[in-house]
Amino acid sequence: MKKSDKYSKIKNSIFRSWGFFDLDRWQEIWITITHNKSRSVMTAFGIFWGMFMLVAMVGAGVALERGMNSQIEGFATNSCFIWTDQTSEPYKGFKKGRRWDMVNEDIPLLINNIPEIQHIAPVLFGGGGTNNVTRNDKAGSFRMKGNYPSYNRIDESIMIAGRYINDIDIAEKRKVCVIGERVYEVLFPKNEDALGKNIQVNGIYFQVIGVSRHISNVNIGGDPKETVVLPFTTMQQAFNQGNIVHFIAATAKPGIKVKVIEDRIKEVLKTRHSISPTDKTGVGGMNIEDQFTMFLYLGIGISSLIWIVGLGTLLAGGIGVSNIMLITVRERTREIGIRRALGATPRNIIMQILSESIVLTLIAGVAGIMLGVGLLQLVGIALSQGDQFFKDPQISFTVAIVSLFILLIVGTLAGFLPANRAMSIKPIEAIREE
Repeated sequence: MKKSDKYSKIKNSIFRSWGFFDLDRWQEIWITITHNKSRSVMTAFGIFWGMFMLVAMVGAGVALERGMNSQIEGFATNSCFIWTDQTSEPYKGFKKGRRWDMVNEDIPLLINNIPEIQHIAPVLFGGGGTNNVTRNDKAGSFRMKGNYPSYNRIDESIMIAGRYINDIDIAEKRKVCVIGERVYEVLFPKNEDALGKNIQVNGIYFQVIGVSRHISNVNIGGDPKETVVLPFTTMQQAFNQGNIVHFIAATAKPGIKVKVIEDRIKEVLKTRHSISPTDKTGVGGMNIEDQFTMFLYLGIGISSLIWIVGLGTLLAGGIGVSNIMLITVRERTREIGIRRALGATPRNIIMQILSESIVLTLIAGVAGIMLGVGLLQLVGIALSQGDQFFKDPQISFTVAIVSLFILLIVGTLAGFLPANRAMSIKPIEAIREE
């Protein structure tokens, strides 16, 4: 016998035992459900509502997770940011409350002493005065930022036109700039090519080499759409910044905790600038990995709560189905007894009750899934009209399959107790039942 024929016989045997090909069985199930319409509808509503709530809540959880991820998309989650602050302790003859500055020489020192650093970028910030950025008769108030090329690997911007700052711009201190979307809209007519054109920033001319669009909603030192980015060295020289560094952004190599490089950077800077090792405020810092992990755990907690509440609602609906099947068995005691007396096997009786429970559960559950998916689709269309914290609510195919599997389990368990009750009925006593 071929293996395929063997599997086919086993499959057909299983189907026959469950009555899949028995049209009379399916007709009987349908008559039983429709015989007590009001009772069946009320019972099925519990399953329907439970599955609808589960799908809606899972979709909302997915939308929240995607919304949070979209806020930091393009932003390195393995990054930290370091800045200077007032010291809180006297140290080596310096008084408490001393102000200090990071300098250019700190960058190679950090690179040489902390091999766990993947990317490091010093940053300069420049305030925006009234109409400080001009072109011909157009003007606007925008912020300046001095960056290295490596900064775009930490806080990414995509280029609408042109390119970002590169190493040659840094080395030659070129008077070039990358402008944000809003800066372009104010200074240039619509659809005009900005590349190669000159703009004035605080009275100094710079050539536009790129127009950028920021990906994430994380704003470091102002809104990137309203920022003019200059080469770090050019900004230091053009605006008499000396060798001061306002800010340091760094990322850890794969497999290294950001906390490691954050602590090492602070340690090196404290040693170089004579700050007490126990001073907690002298060097400020922000660990993006910690923030991201917090959001990750929040998402896991929300998802767990959603499944607990949804499964609890489904369980309540399953109890309702079990109750209605118990009532059905009680009302059909005489019928069951007659069937037993005519030769119905225990398996026939069990399959009869279980199949009715499963069919009722699946009909209600699938209706709940369909309505839930439809509602999520409509909400997704509404949310797509704007930049929302909730984004693209939907459930995955895997969740839908798992939901159907849960329905089968609930339907089977709901029919298990009534099936046992039907099995305990003795044919003689059942026939005498009035």
